[in-house]
Amino acid sequence: MGLFFNPFNNLLCILLGISFTVWFTLLLVFIIVPAIFGVSFGIRRLYMKTLLKVFKWATLRLERGAKEKNHLLYKPYSNAIIAREPTSLEEEIKEIRRSGSNRDLDSASEFEMSDIFYFARRGVESIMDDEVTKRFSAEELQSWNLLTRSNYNFHYISLRLTVLWGLGLFIRYGFLLPLRVTLAFTGVGLLVFLTSIVGLLPNGRVKNFLSEKVHLMCYRICVRALTAIITYHDCENKPKNGGICVANHTSPIDVIILASDGCYAMVGQIHGGLMGVIQRSMVKACPHIWFERSEVKDRHLVAKRLSDHAEDKSKLPILIFPEGTCINNTSVMMFKKGSFEIGSKVYPVAIKYDPRFGDAFWNSSKYGMVNYLLRMMSSWAIVCSVWYLPPMCREEGEDAVQFANRVKAAIARQGGLVDLLWDGGLKRGKVKDTFKEEQQKLYSKILVGAQEDRSRS
Repeated sequence: MGLFFNPFNNLLCILLGISFTVWFTLLLVFIIVPAIFGVSFGIRRLYMKTLLKVFKWATLRLERGAKEKNHLLYKPYSNAIIAREPTSLEEEIKEIRRSGSNRDLDSASEFEMSDIFYFARRGVESIMDDEVTKRFSAEELQSWNLLTRSNYNFHYISLRLTVLWGLGLFIRYGFLLPLRVTLAFTGVGLLVFLTSIVGLLPNGRVKNFLSEKVHLMCYRICVRALTAIITYHDCENKPKNGGICVANHTSPIDVIILASDGCYAMVGQIHGGLMGVIQRSMVKACPHIWFERSEVKDRHLVAKRLSDHAEDKSKLPILIFPEGTCINNTSVMMFKKGSFEIGSKVYPVAIKYDPRFGDAFWNSSKYGMVNYLLRMMSSWAIVCSVWYLPPMCREEGEDAVQFANRVKAAIARQGGLVDLLWDGGLKRGKVKDTFKEEQQKLYSKILVGAQEDRSRS
């Protein structure tokens, strides 16, 4: 019996050896080597065009089948549940008084009981149509990309469509996921090893040159681990040394998306575990800015470290995401003013993902980092556009908050995103008292202003 299984075992070992050899040869020739030299064979873009054709056919077939069976295919979705013309507080108070007591603000400047209805109505509208909370959940697509998590209304339509979905499931988890995990470990492993080696060299041009090439190569391998297809626009505006690059924040992979096209000095808190190993190896080769947990809340210390780095024109531009949290690729929320107080030149960057191939938004309250990365690696691809905007400087008489809002508006306009004034910290925290006080001040100004106008007349 042993003699019978011996040739079989030898044949199995030979086949496995050949398979691994072919696998790593293809990996080296088509992915790692192109990443080193920054070239592409166009395979990913051909893959993207093929996927679009498949999605189009699947969506048409799904719509036709749903129509035949009278199924509601898509949940009705609207960015605004309550549709009304934007009006000021004063105009709405006047309207309520006219329809109620027939007394206008001009004739009665004191408090009216009917004024309460304005604030009650606005409160109910905010609960029903909360423009903050819905920025932290994935938006349902109006088409199907063969991912069950992108259309929760999927019903059985036909055998062909179900077979196609099953084939896609096998391709994503049986072929793409192992390939991407291999690439991810390769990219991270090379980053840790090579930056540690480069860190042994004395400071100078050679070390800076090698550090830049190592970072670019490893980030490009990591980009291929996500099958990321990135289109960069207006590259003449790319951040320069001594500046600060600010971008909207959708996902942790925003860092990889930007760093695969240029080197940046990262800013963040020191971590333990694998992340700590990566941070310690990276800082040996490049002057990144890492803070201890106790230092993060010291705004003056953080500002000084950033300012000292930005003043040195030989150092890489600092990469910062001023929102401080991930938003779901539909809007830009309030920018923290800290990075705009330094006085350095700011290079705005807008990032916009295409959700048809995979949802890049990281809902950190729902998914851990490992779970999120597995979802990304089991998606079809990550497709996004990056726009480098012209550099902006703080104008005379402009404070940090105004400057931050001007940069945010430019990013939102270029990326086709909604510009919101709300703080992304509301994702986990309560509304600040200052927001409530603003409404109180507006209302008191209306009463005081009307009373003054009346006394003058």
